[in-house]
Amino acid sequence: MGESWRARVRASATGPFGHIEYPLRHTLDFPGDPGACGPGSASWSVISDVAAFVGGIRALLIQSAHPEVVAGVADHSRYRVDPLGRLSRTSAYVTATTFGAGPEVESAVEAVRRAHARVEGTSHRGRPYSAGDPGLSAWVHNVLTDSFLAAHQAFGAVALTPADADRFVREQARIGRMLGAEPVPEEADSLSRWVSDHADLAPSPGMRAAVDFLADPPLDRLQKVGYRLLYLGAVSTIPARIRDLLGIRRRRGGRPAGALAVKLLRSVLGFSPTWSLALIRTGCPVPEGVLRQPLPVDLPPGWKV
Repeated sequence: MGESWRARVRASATGPFGHIEYPLRHTLDFPGDPGACGPGSASWSVISDVAAFVGGIRALLIQSAHPEVVAGVADHSRYRVDPLGRLSRTSAYVTATTFGAGPEVESAVEAVRRAHARVEGTSHRGRPYSAGDPGLSAWVHNVLTDSFLAAHQAFGAVALTPADADRFVREQARIGRMLGAEPVPEEADSLSRWVSDHADLAPSPGMRAAVDFLADPPLDRLQKVGYRLLYLGAVSTIPARIRDLLGIRRRRGGRPAGALAVKLLRSVLGFSPTWSLALIRTGCPVPEGVLRQPLPVDLPPGWKV
């Protein structure tokens, strides 16, 4: 694959997530700070891998199955005029809370709290909702954690042991509690059951709009090809009950399609440059061969990879 083609693929893959300012642009101001997770954590391993792209798509699909959650998005977000903004904001939040230094984690959580304080209303089924409600926050947080884990187990570069999977869930549970989410399961199997068996899920107009958007977002031609493969891979990991509720079918070739897309992206992108930046901040060596993109910020004098 020529370098110009690699550059096109790189830009197409990362472009949909770059609609807001990079959240860790000042992270080197906090040398040695491990943040909420830190080097050697399961979270750094899972979310640094490109399989996390699949996890993000999966999470947004499953989250839309909750009528009150999706009503909050439909009534209060700008996704109709800025359709990729929510994807970028979700990505920025995960980036900051997973790889950020302590003050950056706190700032990201506080920003979400402030935004949620204004999100209130009534869903189509007549139930009041507030984005600050611990149960609704738990749905959003737990689905995100479960989705990153499911995507990694299906498509990740390095297999997780059951103990590693539980460790990832515990690490993410700490972040969820910072946001005020409750309950937040601390074991992978308990989390999976909590999501797949959740009692408050139901079809809604907002769900249909969200699913339609996620099936065919406004991307350019090259982005659409790669995204479609990732989307099919994401659908292949969703529990049957929730797929039926969402009205989407698992395609026979969905899992191989997702695996192909992840393998191609990993060959081009390597692993998250934000992971490399966090390793540099904490004084840890960056493993050889993982950094295939420019670092998100310029290194000041005296810093080196």
